[in-house]
Amino acid sequence: MAIVYVVGAGLAGLAAATAAAAAGRHVVLLEMARHAGGRCRTFHDPTLDRRIDNGNHLILSGNGDVTRYLDRIGGRGRLIELAPARFPFVDLTTGERWTVAPNAGPVPWWLLAKGRRPKGADLVSLLRGAKFLTAGSEARVADLLPADDPAFRRFWEPLAVGVLNTRAEAGAATLLRPVLLETFAKGEAHCRPLLATTGLGDALVEPAVEQLRRQGASVHFGARVEALSFAGERVTGLRSAGAWLPLEAHDALVLATPPWATAALVPGLTGPMAFAPILNVHFKIDRLHVERPSLLGVIGGLTQWVFRRHDVAAVTVSAAEAVIDEPADRLAASIWPEVRTALELSPALPVPPFRLVKERRATPVQTPRAAAQRWQPRTAWSNLTLAGDWTATGLPATIESAVRSGHVAAQLLMKRSHAALQQEALAVAGQRP
Repeated sequence: MAIVYVVGAGLAGLAAATAAAAAGRHVVLLEMARHAGGRCRTFHDPTLDRRIDNGNHLILSGNGDVTRYLDRIGGRGRLIELAPARFPFVDLTTGERWTVAPNAGPVPWWLLAKGRRPKGADLVSLLRGAKFLTAGSEARVADLLPADDPAFRRFWEPLAVGVLNTRAEAGAATLLRPVLLETFAKGEAHCRPLLATTGLGDALVEPAVEQLRRQGASVHFGARVEALSFAGERVTGLRSAGAWLPLEAHDALVLATPPWATAALVPGLTGPMAFAPILNVHFKIDRLHVERPSLLGVIGGLTQWVFRRHDVAAVTVSAAEAVIDEPADRLAASIWPEVRTALELSPALPVPPFRLVKERRATPVQTPRAAAQRWQPRTAWSNLTLAGDWTATGLPATIESAVRSGHVAAQLLMKRSHAALQQEALAVAGQRP
């Protein structure tokens, strides 16, 4: 049986592997780390004595590839869908609070209701967001809306920075278009946050690995792929632990590795190699216990989003270049008062136990230039495709992009493999007397 080799067990690799296995292909999954998940991982932190995610990721019900992936691996039940879709915010500079509440259906009449839109934002300022649907390839987020516009500061900017992990002054406006079209433009049912009850890894990663093993896939951790061999239009082998593994005529390979690792394995790949960091701080707060996970947008501070699960409040700071090198204690001391205010806790509460996680290369920098240079999943070799949230999926580098890239990579290889088998069968038939 032809084998589909998948290198990298992040979400892109897991999506490719599970899609290929579901189609009846034998899968060999190779991962350098001792665990799956890549940048989407849940682990036990001894300081907090809690399972936490190494990063916060917001999944929405309109993320079609993620929801299909969850249904395929059986992970949907490990997420809670917050319905109806509501996005609460607080402005630390004024103390104002509001909730963005999209309505059912594609006609956005919620823009007309003061109680459903950001404080101070009128209909005209919110409608300026339609510019994202027609933005040119060179447009940056901040080019489209006035910086002093309440809708920009209290909705469009936090949305853009959270999605792009790039400052609004530099972020590619075109990358927001598909996000809006697949969620807010379709109405409330497509905007509902899907939050993990115990951890993103428990919903997105572990069920995939378990299913692959049930389906007979070979899953190898601690298996670094050191080199590839090429001949003509094919990859002919891969080297791991010093030994070469040949790829037979109908075998295929998905490289779902980070871009710097992919560039080291595949000759001739050039493109953006600038990355943006994300900072996450997890606070264990004895006086905070929520039965259902929730999220809160924060304006006017270093804190941007607060995800709450049980007695842990996890803070996200995207596009964190300005603070990523600060010591953990100093960052926690700066962020904690913001969290305390945002969650309406006693101002006397000292900094609680915390765990700070720095992802220095969380995503590519998503500028217009970088977006235009993203690598295509197809390569010059017929049995090799690329996957990763950083590939040319048409989406920002998000979980949805990672999963979509894995699906696309698997589909491309299976189509090529099927076509090759058909050609071989026709050739054999033509040789018969």
